[in-house]
Amino acid sequence: MRSTRFLSAITAVLALGLAVTGCGGSTGSASSSSGSTTSASAAASESSATSSAGSASGAVTLVTHDSFVIDDKMLADFEKASGLKVTILAQGDAGAMVNQLLLTGQNPLGDAVFGIDNTFASRALTANILAPYSSPAAGAGADKFAIGDDRLTAVDYGDVCVNVDHQWFAAKGLAEPKTFEDLAKPEYRDLLVTPSAATSSPGLAFLLGTVAHFGQDGWQAYWTSLKDNGVKVTGGWTDAYTVDFSGSSGKGDRPLVVSYASSPPAELPSGAGASAKPPTGAMLDTCFRQVEYAGVLAGAKNPAGAEKLIDFLLSPTFQATVPDGMYVYPVDTGVALPASWRTAAPAAQNPATLDPAVIADNRDAWISEWSDLVEG
Repeated sequence: MRSTRFLSAITAVLALGLAVTGCGGSTGSASSSSGSTTSASAAASESSATSSAGSASGAVTLVTHDSFVIDDKMLADFEKASGLKVTILAQGDAGAMVNQLLLTGQNPLGDAVFGIDNTFASRALTANILAPYSSPAAGAGADKFAIGDDRLTAVDYGDVCVNVDHQWFAAKGLAEPKTFEDLAKPEYRDLLVTPSAATSSPGLAFLLGTVAHFGQDGWQAYWTSLKDNGVKVTGGWTDAYTVDFSGSSGKGDRPLVVSYASSPPAELPSGAGASAKPPTGAMLDTCFRQVEYAGVLAGAKNPAGAEKLIDFLLSPTFQATVPDGMYVYPVDTGVALPASWRTAAPAAQNPATLDPAVIADNRDAWISEWSDLVEG
């Protein structure tokens, strides 16, 4: 890995989805990220020109997960231009955050929330902890990830995929696997490591990807074949990627690992040019898409301020910092990805997806069945 900042930044993605995941961890206040080249004052002006928040001012609290990242100066510029004083209130990983919001109900912890993902969206909506808000900035790309309810607005997305160590396979003279089905073939025995679906968000996402691909009655047989083929299961992403994976810093003995489509650029050496190819890559036919949403909390003390804050999260200014800051893709289709991402971290064209309501109805049962099948 390039630096410890990557580990904390990618954790923003890895923290999605589970209260029990062990992948979280940054500060509980606004964190700094590099790569911001546009003034947040411009973003505040953009949101003021289009927002229905009108005369929003005063204090506004954003409830989020521990790994939310925003440049300190960008936040200060936004506060100055908007008249808002923003407090970042971190509540553990995304699952823990949602649980806290459910517990506080109509007496919310803050005014706006960021980090509810598509595996927990249905739970938050059913509990009526969110208020309607349709951001005028959503038309730049967020609307493409809409789930049919104006209480949640997409801000970023990431693809959980199997990553492959190109150098390992080249040295062995073995063709790389391409599909879910390939991973269960004898030639790839004892080569795959994955975080547990019971204790890790990317592990859960990989399970959900297999449910989407093989069906609710077919994924069990697939996981039985993976177990028979020697898949290794770790407690969390960190052990899988940095210890067992041969293509990362740990130089382990497994050349296949469940991680993210955005992981390969982090393996490029410092100073590598835009055309440089990383030693690892993502199997894009094994991806499951995770989307992070923001919303106004029902019962917010400053709903107008919350709306303006959501507009800011959708502004080109903030969206441009999302790849380097949190190692996910911005929803704004007009924001250019870092040069290395365009060649080394393309998003999946046809990722596996599941309706959030289907996930909500079956998540616990699937995890329990998976645990009995694979870890039992």
